[in-house]
Amino acid sequence: QVQLVESGGGLVQPGGSLRLSCAASRSTLGINTMAWYRQAPGNERELVAGITSGGRTNYADSVKGRFAISRDNAKNTVYLQMNSLKPEDTAVYYCYAVRFGSRQYDYWGQGTQVTVSS
Repeated sequence: QVQLVESGGGLVQPGGSLRLSCAASRSTLGINTMAWYRQAPGNERELVAGITSGGRTNYADSVKGRFAISRDNAKNTVYLQMNSLKPEDTAVYYCYAVRFGSRQYDYWGQGTQVTVSS
């Protein structure tokens, strides 16, 4: 079992920056992909960015060039650096991890609110 705890959300003005952190309760070395999803009111949860155990990353088109995902296996933590934030980035951001063993194991954090508003 892996528990994921997000932090770093808050209120920021348009054009500002935030860094989200997701700490895992156990080593992330056994975890394949870690990712950030977000869900705005009335919308479905969507993938924002993902990173594999080998460091390969992918991003939603809407955040390319503004967000950066990184992973520190020594600290069991994944980060999401968000720059040039826009009001449409407002959402609850969720950390996600997947581990493959006898089957696929999916883990979710509780979410952290990001609000971009002047």
